[in-house]
Amino acid sequence: MAETLANNTLNADPQELEKFAALAHRWWDAESEFKPLHDINPLRLDYIDRIAGLKGKTVLDVGCGGGILSEAMALRGAQVTGIDLGEKALKVAQLHRLESGVGVDYRLVSVEAMAAERPAGFDVVACMELLEHVPDPAAVVAACSMLVKPGGHVFLSTINRNPKSYLFAVIGAEYVLKLLPRGTHEYGKFIKPSELSACCRQAGLEVSDLAGMSYNLLTKRYWLDKDISVNYLIHAVKP
Repeated sequence: MAETLANNTLNADPQELEKFAALAHRWWDAESEFKPLHDINPLRLDYIDRIAGLKGKTVLDVGCGGGILSEAMALRGAQVTGIDLGEKALKVAQLHRLESGVGVDYRLVSVEAMAAERPAGFDVVACMELLEHVPDPAAVVAACSMLVKPGGHVFLSTINRNPKSYLFAVIGAEYVLKLLPRGTHEYGKFIKPSELSACCRQAGLEVSDLAGMSYNLLTKRYWLDKDISVNYLIHAVKP
């Protein structure tokens, strides 16, 4: 089931895993470095639930980290499996599961290995804020496509690549507002919506919707809109 992180063929960046491992104990601290994830979680949750209807669905949360989205989807009535390659983050997720009593199945396994194990095994596959941290995002999208049932839903979120996204997601979020630790994001790994849409099509998915996520510096609030110039979500369907 679990895979060794020393496996060089694994679609993961060891430095990225170490970076998040160092912060793993703070996943559920809503005022910590993970505050942005806590703040946007209701938006991500409502977006997925509104489109896919989570109640009674089998859901896979790819790159689940400490389980913030996984638990939220389970509370909406979904049968959730959360997978990640960060062992420390998963231990935090499992510990929080004991405290909250929310039933989520957490596993230390890659999305590619999961796709080989359970092809067409889920009604919904969510992969949020992960693609900009892996060496081969197209392979992750392809695995997500393999994992979802025909007629099922795939939800992806990441950061656009342009001067505005560099200003907001790197300079603003990490250096000026200090919403995130410095070095959280690498601009060269950001993905344009056209590129991610192409990955979806190549993986046999049909892109159904694009939504942007915006942030107000004064009110410190996030909301969904049609501005996909920085953070954005994609909803795709498996025919």
